[in-house]
Formats: sequence, structure tokens, C-alpha cells
Amino acid sequence: MTLHYYGLIVGAATFLIIGIYHPIVIKAEYRWGRKCWIWFLAAGILFSAASVVVENQILSIILAVAGFSSFWGIHEVFQQERRVLKGWFPENPSRHGYYEAKRQKNNIKKQ
Repeated sequence: MTLHYYGLIVGAATFLIIGIYHPIVIKAEYRWGRKCWIWFLAAGILFSAASVVVENQILSIILAVAGFSSFWGIHEVFQQERRVLKGWFPENPSRHGYYEAKRQKNNIKKQ
């Protein structure tokens, strides 16, 4: 009986990539605001393109997972801004005026 560990390797890598992206999104939104979405788009395109040209099947899959996690990160940056506006996450003090204006415009109250 031959055991194939590819699924376990890809599963573990996927778990790590998702776990790494969560704090990256939070810190990126804190530091640069939602305009950092362009960096997630660029990373997604680069990882996805690399996954197409890499010959190693496992590495190709892992790069594709990183690419699509980057694309999902774009959505999460905008969601993170909403969470900050609601007061669920700390806001960057240097952008307090921006957040207050967004709260007033969208009638959002801190919880």
C-alpha cells in the first residue's frame, strides 16, 4: 500500500496561508486603509501567474491558494474597514477624521 501525502501537504499549506492572511489584512487596513486593496490584487495576480508556470504540482496548487487568498483579501479589507467603523477593531489615530466622516456619512455608530 502506497501512501500519498499531497492532500495533507496542500491542506496544511492552505490552513497556514489563510491563518497568515487574517492578520495581514487587519494590519494593512490599520496602516494604509482600504486603499491597500491594490496590493492584494497585485499579489493575487502574481501568485496566480506563478501557479500556472511552475511545474511542481504541489507548489502550483499552493501558489494558486495564495493567489486566491489574496483576491479574497481585497474583500476582507473593505469588510475590515466596516468592522473598524463599528468599533470592533481599533482605528488608526492618524486617520480618525476619515473614520468619523465615514461614520457620519453612513450613519454608523460605534458599538
